Amino acid sequence: MKKNLFTIVSGIALMSLVLAFGSCKSGASATGSKVVDIVTPCSDDDFHTDKNYFRATGIGTSADLSTSKRKAKLDANANLAQSVNQTIKNVSDRYTNERQFNDQSEFEEKFEQLTRNVVNQELNNVATVCTKTQMIDGRYTSYVAVEVAKDELLNNISNQLSKDKKLQMDYDKMKYEDIFNEEMKKMEDSRP
Repeated sequence: MKKNLFTIVSGIALMSLVLAFGSCKSGASATGSKVVDIVTPCSDDDFHTDKNYFRATGIGTSADLSTSKRKAKLDANANLAQSVNQTIKNVSDRYTNERQFNDQSEFEEKFEQLTRNVVNQELNNVATVCTKTQMIDGRYTSYVAVEVAKDELLNNISNQLSKDKKLQMDYDKMKYEDIFNEEMKKMEDSRP
């Protein structure tokens, strides 16, 4: 009987020890599957839009190194263009809605066209701020982060507006910049 009791107690102690060590296993989920955090290069907090810069990232994969880099750059530029265009549209809509002009619709149309032209020019002067490439199973995966300065964009919009006499009369630079800065702050604050 003592031998059976010892065996039972030993078995329970061994089982407890196994369970204790098994539950301390890092990266294990409740289902027993291993959880792996994916770290994507060029995508940490330094590479997100903030109050001073529009930023975007892109990823490209190919069996050819230069093609993977080109795909990543195209993806990053497309993401940047989308972000800038959406912000400029929001700012322009708010700006034109908050102001009263002699001919509201004409001002809105000219203003949108002008800002769109400036944005397109600016997106040709994008700075690459991060590039990384990994080779996985014989394929290259490239990561790119790009940026354009908010102040540069604002200055170019103001410069273009000052060249148009009719728009210049109705343009309030400080009001436009205030709205622009509010939109940039919203983007920065909405980031997870």
